[in-house]
Amino acid sequence: MHLVIKPLEFVLTYLLRAGRYIATAAIGLMVLIILLQVFMRYVLNSALPWPDEAARFLMLWMTGLMAPSAYRWGGFVAIDTFSDLLGRRSGLILNLFILLLSLAVLVVALQLGLKHIKSGWLFNSSSLKIPLQIIGEEPIRLKLAWMYMSVYVGFVGLVLVNIEMLLKNLHMLFSDVDYGDVPDQTVMSAE
Repeated sequence: MHLVIKPLEFVLTYLLRAGRYIATAAIGLMVLIILLQVFMRYVLNSALPWPDEAARFLMLWMTGLMAPSAYRWGGFVAIDTFSDLLGRRSGLILNLFILLLSLAVLVVALQLGLKHIKSGWLFNSSSLKIPLQIIGEEPIRLKLAWMYMSVYVGFVGLVLVNIEMLLKNLHMLFSDVDYGDVPDQTVMSAE
């Protein structure tokens, strides 16, 4: 079991770290775009048509890329008092059940997310365009699928993290191994 968990943990650590770097850039860019829109609207009294949708686009991608890290670090809402009261073995069995239930929900979400992306190729963004007029071409309107893809990418990450946690729980259930701290946790926990 350890031979499966360690490589998965290693790969997830680097994928999630890359996702956090991209998400950090996305939120920084989102703030700049919002400040630009505030300046244009309230100082120059000439609002731009694209910043609101661009900020929403970046917010979705930031969320999709950060959610798997938050899940891995235990940043989602959880009531673990009951499993702590049960003792090690019973608590692990309860956690295993909850993780299996979560995996079932995430698999359904993956299927729905894929359908949503497919429908997104049919529709263009109302204001986001690739500005090819700079080089003398017609601008290309961005497909909404690129926005919807953020949710799907987030769910893929959540499924991978869920599988990692399932494997660790199974391994701890049938051995004395304790995985302790989550790798690459760079934020303070809520406790």
